[in-house]
Amino acid sequence: MIDLLPKLERHGGGGGGCSCSHTPSEEPQSWGKQGWPNKHTLRILQDFSNEPSSNVSSHSLERIPAAGDKTQALKRLEQHGLRGDRKRQLIQDTAAAEHSALGGSRLLALYDHPLYKRPLPPLTDEDTLFNVNTDIRFDPKAAEDQTWNTEGTVDEFGPTGELTAESYPNWLRFHIGINRFELYSRHNPVIDALLKDLVTQRITSMRLLGGSSSTMKSGGTQLKLIMTFQNYGQALFKPMKQTREQETPPDFFYFSDFERHNAEIAAFHLDKILDFRRVPPVAGRLVNMTKEIRDVTRDKKLWRTFFISPANNVCFYGECSYYCSTEHALCGKPDQIEGSLAAFLPDLALAKRKTWRNPWRRSYHKRKKAEWEVDPDYCEEVKQTPPYDSGTRLLDIMDMTIFDFLMGNMDRHHYETFEKFGNETFIIHLDNGRGFGKHSHDEISILVPLTQCCRVKKSTHLRLQLLAKEEYKLSMLMAESLVRDRLSPILIQPHLDAMDRRLRQVLNVLSGCIEKEGYGYVVEDDLRVERGTDHFHTGPRRR
Repeated sequence: MIDLLPKLERHGGGGGGCSCSHTPSEEPQSWGKQGWPNKHTLRILQDFSNEPSSNVSSHSLERIPAAGDKTQALKRLEQHGLRGDRKRQLIQDTAAAEHSALGGSRLLALYDHPLYKRPLPPLTDEDTLFNVNTDIRFDPKAAEDQTWNTEGTVDEFGPTGELTAESYPNWLRFHIGINRFELYSRHNPVIDALLKDLVTQRITSMRLLGGSSSTMKSGGTQLKLIMTFQNYGQALFKPMKQTREQETPPDFFYFSDFERHNAEIAAFHLDKILDFRRVPPVAGRLVNMTKEIRDVTRDKKLWRTFFISPANNVCFYGECSYYCSTEHALCGKPDQIEGSLAAFLPDLALAKRKTWRNPWRRSYHKRKKAEWEVDPDYCEEVKQTPPYDSGTRLLDIMDMTIFDFLMGNMDRHHYETFEKFGNETFIIHLDNGRGFGKHSHDEISILVPLTQCCRVKKSTHLRLQLLAKEEYKLSMLMAESLVRDRLSPILIQPHLDAMDRRLRQVLNVLSGCIEKEGYGYVVEDDLRVERGTDHFHTGPRRR
């Protein structure tokens, strides 16, 4: 590894790789000839469980602002994010007015609340996704390559001149932090640094997402691209297909709706505000379709779909099951296009994930109904079926149900968990692009799992009640959080108002359940620690 990494950097021109275009007649050159890492090399780079410090390949180790600098940092992001059509119903003015009226940040006040300071049980080796040997260090002098000696700053090196764990690329630090209870910790500065990487790191490669993808959810009906950055991090790119103001047409079925890039961004922020932290980090980015997609791709299927439109804009349509044709091409202005970038989860070769069929999956048929739509006692059957008959899985499904209802997302047919943690772990909330399609309609059928089961975690119930209060109003918190994204505004005001309306409906459903079944049956106390154990009591109870 010590010999390999400098060679990659040297052949790649210091983290580059060929940025010139090629014609379809030219055979894309192999990774080995170009000095680019092939799949095996990238696998080695990611295999930090054996040699953690040999993965240090980041060229932009971000500085995390101190607490006192957060206000100025937010202002800079707001100034950078003020763009787009001024005829939109912008959320910045509302957020700024509320921020000024309160004399401070609603988000900071929320995260300072005791409900957002609940500690985790002590983590063992079985509770962390990766066990990193922190005694292993990479010595840049042994590489005999001057680029390593000039890459970092003094702060990146320990007293012995070795690179420290803090200097790993942010995507790697994100992966290392995953554990049984959360995808990332509440106040982890690596997440903010990773979000910045997603919009600033130079793109070195772009290809279509295919069925062989080994890191994120593979396949899909609509166009998705895999981006690779100069620090070997990767992200899933969903390009913009609709404007912020466009709603899903009333005659569209949920399974034929467009996937929205801004929905992916908003879902990450909503998930964090709800304190679930089960959505991988997502950020918006303005991409140059010529320099950052066409000129860097080695995917011939993608390359040959580029064309110039009659309006002289650069367009492409890629390859997918639906909406990948000349009629549904994605066009830039003239070659700039918005998109969401979701940070990749660890490679499946390193951290296997299990895919589960959602018990409340829809039929995905124009006429047929699913079993849960015709059987009011369907939840009783689910509660007797593993893994929903023990542990926290059924309660996690209720969390996911509430999350989807607030977004209006009807497209939750499967979910995933990390295989290492068995059934005692959280659900990963992947693929949220069909949320925020209709602000004028609340799809009550999304709440059927909650109305049938009448179960919820106490921590979730208390946070929902908190977010319904004026001082912690969900729409205002979302507005403040989303304004930090480069593509702000992410949501128009009607979508923010819809979340407040839907939150009240969730609380009404839970109030009805408590009145019918009793508080002790409906609300599961996950805040109580059992004596003699390190784990919270979350087991399901029966009548």
